[in-house]
Amino acid sequence: MCGMPQQPPVRSSPPRPRRPDASMSLITNVMDHSLDDGYAEAAARKKSQGIEGGLPKTLRAKLGLAAGLVLAALVVTVGAAQARVAAPVVAKERQELIDRIDRETAAADSLEGDVDKLRDDVSARQRAALKQSGGSTEADLVGVLSGATGVHGPGVKLVVNDAKEASTGGDGTNPRETSGFSDTGRLRDRDMQRVVNGLWASGAEAVSINGQRLTALSAIRAAGDAILVDNRPLVPPYTVLAVGDGERLSTGFQNSADGLYLHALEENFGIRATISTEGDVRLPAAPSVIVRTAQPNAEKTEKGTS
Repeated sequence: MCGMPQQPPVRSSPPRPRRPDASMSLITNVMDHSLDDGYAEAAARKKSQGIEGGLPKTLRAKLGLAAGLVLAALVVTVGAAQARVAAPVVAKERQELIDRIDRETAAADSLEGDVDKLRDDVSARQRAALKQSGGSTEADLVGVLSGATGVHGPGVKLVVNDAKEASTGGDGTNPRETSGFSDTGRLRDRDMQRVVNGLWASGAEAVSINGQRLTALSAIRAAGDAILVDNRPLVPPYTVLAVGDGERLSTGFQNSADGLYLHALEENFGIRATISTEGDVRLPAAPSVIVRTAQPNAEKTEKGTS
């Protein structure tokens, strides 16, 4: 029986198994071709030209490398030797400077002790002179008013401190602002002056700031950001003690213009202030009191009597 030729059956080949690292083709490629094609080509070109890496092959190259190593070693050795030689000199100079600082510090402490002794001697002589000239009662009164003697009694304690974050600036309309003071969150010398003057005006008989007694000749100034009382710097918080009738002194100060000024500093600039009535406050004597006397002008006296 004739018929059409029959096509052979198509046999499909079994699928290749999937490589375990098929999902890591990038890593596989890097591992299989660890050297970039460009580097490989350059290495092959050098090899074909007879240029190989590593140590020099010729005698001249070896001598040049040896000379370079010797020169480097010589430089390092000379530098170490110079450092070793200079080290004792530097240490000696440093020790001499330390000894000089210690000597000068000791001399300054000794001079400061002498000044304190002389100041106490002058104060004692002043008190003796006051007693001889006016009697004991009058001398005591003059000593209290002048600050030459320590006092204690009822009064008030006023603690004033800068703002917690003393970095805020003003708007240009505040009377505290000057070209030298841009930080309005800090207490200034003018503020302390107003506080002290307010206490005097309210009836204080004696005033001290951070243990420093104020007199009629005391000066409250500024040096940079520091407040100076008689040229001695103060550190906040500022503790102001005033001897007087505690209740009347506290009420009078808080109702005065200077007390209202301090309250405005609290409200507007965060200045912290607390005032309390004390049964007994102690104020030391002023460190040095200058005695001044007035004498009539002889020429004017003669002209007036002639």
